[in-house]
Amino acid sequence: MTIKATLRLAVAALVRNKARSLLTMLGIVIGVAAVIVTVAIGVGARTSVQQSINSLGSNLIVVQPGSVTQVGARSGFGGASTLTPEDGLAIAKLPGVAAVSPLATLRIQVVAGNNNWQTSVSGVAPTYTFIRSWPLASGRFFNENDLASAAKVAVLGESVVEQLFPNGDSPVGQTIIIKGAPFTVIGTLAPLGQSGMGQDQDDTVLIPYTSAMQRLTGLTTVNALLVSAASADQIDPVTASVTALLEQRHLIVPPQTDDFQVRNLQSIAQTASQTGAIMELLLAGVAAVSLVVGGIGIMNIMLVSVTERTREIGLRMAVGARAATILRQFLAESVVLATIGGLIGIVAGAIGTLAVSLLTQWPTAIPPQWILASVAFSAMVGVFFGYYPARQAAQLNPIEALRFE
Repeated sequence: MTIKATLRLAVAALVRNKARSLLTMLGIVIGVAAVIVTVAIGVGARTSVQQSINSLGSNLIVVQPGSVTQVGARSGFGGASTLTPEDGLAIAKLPGVAAVSPLATLRIQVVAGNNNWQTSVSGVAPTYTFIRSWPLASGRFFNENDLASAAKVAVLGESVVEQLFPNGDSPVGQTIIIKGAPFTVIGTLAPLGQSGMGQDQDDTVLIPYTSAMQRLTGLTTVNALLVSAASADQIDPVTASVTALLEQRHLIVPPQTDDFQVRNLQSIAQTASQTGAIMELLLAGVAAVSLVVGGIGIMNIMLVSVTERTREIGLRMAVGARAATILRQFLAESVVLATIGGLIGIVAGAIGTLAVSLLTQWPTAIPPQWILASVAFSAMVGVFFGYYPARQAAQLNPIEALRFE
């Protein structure tokens, strides 16, 4: 018999018992749908974490103050106030560095008319929005002239706009009071939402770092230096160059410890990606158990089918059908049953994924390779669990099969 004729007979046999065939498929449908939905959730979660890390900056390297030792007591990281804007200017000249911005932050009350709000005020350079990949929603960002003159200008995050201007008025051109000094709002930032640590990134006010240092903190040092590497491949070389430069500028020689620390997000991103991949495979493995259960159901039904059709098998053997032909027919029925169930399961999984995304606002994504893998795996389940019943049918004795009642 040709493959086409074998498949036609298999489909006809399944159609004769529609209800039983559909119920048998149900195990495969549920299994494949569960795999699709769990993988989609896992991929979406990994993508969300990756985007959260990427939103922190473009190839970001963070230089923070280190620790100091006083009277035998060592402070934690951040205890050494040694980083200066001049360090940032020197770093900006290194090969592979795309941009640098000092960061001087303080938490303070900000007033606009009759409204006030305690928020984070950060003194940064004009390159800050590039480093953080943070676009503007309206107005403009401050420039080098504003920086050089320590201009009293500010750019507001969305959360601050909502608190200080609740009537929906445009804040651009209006005045806010920061530590008794009037600052003119020249722009607003596009919303970023929460960070990976759950902090509201939009609850911020940005001003030139020169204004923050001269008018607010009165310090000559900054809290951090944000460095953007020109590409992801240059993060490690730039990190090493920054470390060597700062050791030279701060006159640090072995065995002295650095009074600063240089960190990048590359290792965090790689760890998050690896963890997400492991969780994705774990979820898929758990869901695949239901496919095995569905396969056992196929084996059970095929064994019942062999018993019911014993006389038919005996008759076909009596008129010349070989054992291999009988085996192929029953194996084809099992594979068709599993494959159709797999295809229906993919549709059900896509619908389930869409429902999860709409109901929970959770990001989801279905990788095409997992769709192909689901179909292939369901077909393999049909072959694996259908082979034993098919072999039982092929080994029947024609005379005994014809006598079977």
